[in-house]
Amino acid sequence: MDNSHPIIGWEKESPVPENYQFNDYLNVRNGRLFLEDLDLTNLFVDDGPDQPFDRALPSPLEIVYLPIIGYRIKQMKQIFAEVIEEVGYDGRFHYTYASKANAAEEVIRTTLKSGANHEMSSAVDVNIARIMIRRGLLTPDKYIICNGFKPAGGSYAANIVQLRALHDKLIPVVEDLSELPPLIESDLPFAVGLRLKTYGHHASIEEAEAANSRFGLDLDNLWKAAYYIAAAPNLNLTLFHSMVGSQILDEDDFVAWLKPGIETYARLRQRQPSLRIFDFGGGMPAPMTLNFEFDYYRFARLLLTTLQEMCGRYNVPVPDVMGEFGRYTTSEHGAHLFKIIADKENKSKLPWYIIDGSIMSSFPDSWALQEHFIVLPLNHLDKPFQQVQLGGITCDSDDVYPPKTSHSPLYLPVETDDLYIGFFSIGAYQEMLGGVGGSKHCVVPEAYELIVEKEEDGRYQYTVLSGQSEADVLENLGYHVQP
Repeated sequence: MDNSHPIIGWEKESPVPENYQFNDYLNVRNGRLFLEDLDLTNLFVDDGPDQPFDRALPSPLEIVYLPIIGYRIKQMKQIFAEVIEEVGYDGRFHYTYASKANAAEEVIRTTLKSGANHEMSSAVDVNIARIMIRRGLLTPDKYIICNGFKPAGGSYAANIVQLRALHDKLIPVVEDLSELPPLIESDLPFAVGLRLKTYGHHASIEEAEAANSRFGLDLDNLWKAAYYIAAAPNLNLTLFHSMVGSQILDEDDFVAWLKPGIETYARLRQRQPSLRIFDFGGGMPAPMTLNFEFDYYRFARLLLTTLQEMCGRYNVPVPDVMGEFGRYTTSEHGAHLFKIIADKENKSKLPWYIIDGSIMSSFPDSWALQEHFIVLPLNHLDKPFQQVQLGGITCDSDDVYPPKTSHSPLYLPVETDDLYIGFFSIGAYQEMLGGVGGSKHCVVPEAYELIVEKEEDGRYQYTVLSGQSEADVLENLGYHVQP
């Protein structure tokens, strides 16, 4: 594939061929776009024979397609299972969902049902965990990893201590020495993790030591923390956390940047025989564009063989391996659909297509980080295309797509009558950054949401959540309107 720029959609003026497959879940039938077997155009029309509702749904519309979450968890667990057998690795793999990517109830519920462990990073996250324990979804066999800053006297530290009484496999990961006293003083038995300051792309532990990072412990404090944990009668050092970044697109770089942490793990394991889990944290990339390339098998093979070699050098057993998968788990399950409400020439180099919503509010990373997402028409795919620019309805110059610095062309059908488009692979971070249930930029109301689940027999189950009305937005901002 062409890697000179992110491919975000169809890049030709000719129609899209019948039965064309954009990726493993987006395909074309009869000039319409399908998400697996779901006709997306059909959601907005009320006269089709296969319309699943008694009326058309409103635009804009968020799609939460939960089956993809299960697919991705199963995929990664299968990859590690096969590579563990292939290289003869004497340890297990623990798939853990990083809940900060998307903390919606339906997402957490789906990750737990799909066999993922749970990772969290704030005081409110503990309440979510309690709810899932009560529901029987966060079962006793699942790990709960507590990342984030949790200083003494804070609600997060207090909530973690309370949660320990409900769940045995709870592991607070220490970011700072000040986080240890609440655990020690609780007198509760705690498995504990330590996070090394390795965030960033460093070739050696010396480089990582000099890094300007607020995450993790430097080497001196790491060894001090290990000593304090060993001396505490109720603490047991179990996990070593070594995260190096997010959305890392090269397998060799990913493992090379992990090597200083792997070596530190082996050295620490020589003195702390209870240590048994190496947590490489996040960083696993997700396909947010159509020319995404990352060999997950190769990454797993490189990681496990590197662990074997380093642990062999220090004469310690290899650890269980844990990954915290946020974007990888949830990116592809989310889509946001809009109607084109205007086609404006305006003597611009490219025509402007205006959507009935906001790009920058719905996908903050598109303007904040110049991130790319897949954009495809839902209908008219069997008609000619032209290169265009997308604009949102806000009065902000950044409410555009592709991002201003992008070299990726965007092609959409010339025919704009009743044209609907979709942004895809936006299920990680975007909704959380944009604010769920909050007031948006230029007071644009929050869209309706369609949650899609799939029964074992392949039938779809739908839940529609109402968006905000104008009155909801006003009330949210403190304008108490009299009826």
